[in-house]
Amino acid sequence: MEDRYSEIGFVQQILGLNLVPRRNGTHRGNDTSLSDFSEMWYGVFLWAVVSSLVFHLPAALLALATLYQHRKARFTPLAIALMGILGPVLGGVLTSAAIAGVYKAAGKRMISLEALVFGVGQSFCVLLISFLRVLATL
Repeated sequence: MEDRYSEIGFVQQILGLNLVPRRNGTHRGNDTSLSDFSEMWYGVFLWAVVSSLVFHLPAALLALATLYQHRKARFTPLAIALMGILGPVLGGVLTSAAIAGVYKAAGKRMISLEALVFGVGQSFCVLLISFLRVLATL
């Protein structure tokens, strides 16, 4: 019975408190700190993608509901949803790697909460810059 619970699966690691899958499925008990570069990068990147989708999907659904019968702006929700995916994939990869690189060069371990703050912070900065850019044109 104990052996059945000793190995934690990939999905359980992501959905549980161990947000980043460990190499070779190793489990460090209650320690959720990230010490390897790939773990730190993946943790920050994962939160950046998830938080970007949380920001962009409601906007795309709202645009879909309001612009469905518009002749020219019918495909605007598709562009909003694509930006919610392509933005973190293209830009989030680089910024997450830069953050993880700084932590690795400093010899620090990143706790999962720091990965959450940096990932959501990236999405929040993109959202803030987007709103300020639109307001500057008015």
